[in-house]
Amino acid sequence: MVPLHWCLLWLLLPLSSRTQKLPTRDEELFQMQIRDKAFFHDSSVIPDGAEISSYLFRDTPKRYFFVVEEDNTPLSVTVTPCDAPLEWKLSLQELPEEASGEGSGDPEPLEQQRQQIINEEGTELFSYKGNDVEYFISSSSPSGLYQLELLSTEKDTHFKVYATTTPESDQPYPELPYDPRVDVTSLGRTTVTLAWKPSPTASLLKQPIQYCVVINREHNFKSLCAVEAKVSADDAFMMAPKPGLDFSPFDFAHFGFPSDNSGKERSFLAKPSPKLGRHVYARPKVDIQKICIGNKNIFTVSDLKPDTQYYFDVFVANSNSNTSTAYVGTFARTKEEAKQKTVELKDGKVTDVFVKRKGAKFLRFAPVSSHQKVTFFIHSCLDAIQIQVRRDGKLLLSQNVEGIRQFQLRGKPKAKYLIRLKGHKKGASMLKILATTRPSKQPFPSLPEDTRIKAFDKLRTCSSATVAWLGTQERNKFCIYKKEVDDNYNEDQKKREQNQCLGPDTRKKSEKVLCKYFHSQNLQKAVTTETIKGLLPGKSYLLDVYVIGHGGHSVKYQSKVVKTRKFC
Repeated sequence: MVPLHWCLLWLLLPLSSRTQKLPTRDEELFQMQIRDKAFFHDSSVIPDGAEISSYLFRDTPKRYFFVVEEDNTPLSVTVTPCDAPLEWKLSLQELPEEASGEGSGDPEPLEQQRQQIINEEGTELFSYKGNDVEYFISSSSPSGLYQLELLSTEKDTHFKVYATTTPESDQPYPELPYDPRVDVTSLGRTTVTLAWKPSPTASLLKQPIQYCVVINREHNFKSLCAVEAKVSADDAFMMAPKPGLDFSPFDFAHFGFPSDNSGKERSFLAKPSPKLGRHVYARPKVDIQKICIGNKNIFTVSDLKPDTQYYFDVFVANSNSNTSTAYVGTFARTKEEAKQKTVELKDGKVTDVFVKRKGAKFLRFAPVSSHQKVTFFIHSCLDAIQIQVRRDGKLLLSQNVEGIRQFQLRGKPKAKYLIRLKGHKKGASMLKILATTRPSKQPFPSLPEDTRIKAFDKLRTCSSATVAWLGTQERNKFCIYKKEVDDNYNEDQKKREQNQCLGPDTRKKSEKVLCKYFHSQNLQKAVTTETIKGLLPGKSYLLDVYVIGHGGHSVKYQSKVVKTRKFC
């Protein structure tokens, strides 16, 4: 009796002139040449024990063949759809016991046998329609020629097939635990923590595996190739198969060609036109994140959006075979953003506000009496802050504020004002704010446009330093303080000292130099000087000037570092 794999070879050998090498588990045992482009141009032989990747054109069936040489042989066939549901069926065709024409040189009986295989439907063993990873498993299969036919009626798509006659020893796909569910163990506004039971493939079989977590906002995925297809719609194959190991040459026959529904024979031997290139389907950008995390079975997903539903999938992948298995995915909605508490402002009262970096705060001002004008006083203590004011929903003001600013807006009977404060992206912000319908009673001191302290270098001595600063037309109280600092006092330290909202009450009594009142109706002459005495030779001092308003609120001028002479 002629072996069945040689019989299949004889049936397929005299069909064309081109030869292509097909991968098998044993190359010497299973060298086959397939040549019939009329029938086998969309077909291939499935190698035993290797996963193949291939492509389907819509409404164009594709057939795969493989031989089981002996009766009572175990058989397992796995089909993995990627980005579209598939219809597939597995059927068995019995081969003749002896190959006709053996030794006679007469090809006629052989041609009749070939036509018999092509024309016969065979016995259908299994069929499936859907997008699940589906299996056909038999512990005892008869010998014969098996045909796997696949069809996509929805769209052009790709898929994976694995067939083996030694399923017990192969175990190409990582095993799932007895409980294959992915659990959500912690849920926050922007984070979700996932946990799952480890795969026995790693714990018992000691095979190298890694887990990949997939996050998206559309649906759960049933296979890793479905994820890859969604992420890279332009790629017909997500990972290029390795020649001679896990691909059939026929898989690349139509690579990059658009689907042809004209009914004409598709010639895949001709070179494609340069104008066609690879066919790209126009799809919207898909928001999918895939993170491979090694062999850990707990993972926290971060940077999610609040009050948003996400779908989470976990895949265990065998690092050796490059195959994967999907856990039962889950979904969860992140918690809502904490509702902003609105601070109520009282007429004429100063309110302290802290705003996180890039954060926001909302304040509300509702005057109890009718008014013609509303005045807002803002004292930004650190970095600049953005302020927006809306009256009954209408935007009246949007500006960045540094130091002290005053805004006067036209009033309206029974109007309500919503103030939004937005923090700086470099750091947190602190400020004092006052809203009033009686601006004459404002508690903040008036400030000149320039709040720098000027030091006179020529007037420096070993024990004193002379400085000057500007005033205003309003009579205010000024207090000056000194503090010895290191010679390497830098800008970062200086910035920490620049909180303009900290008043002289936070300073040590020993640091106080003096307090005095002054003003000038002539702004050109609103300048005062002061000589700070009792300093040590060759030392650096940080000088601060505070101006204190009638309501007791103080504002600090920009700090100044001076250094006394070492030798006099």
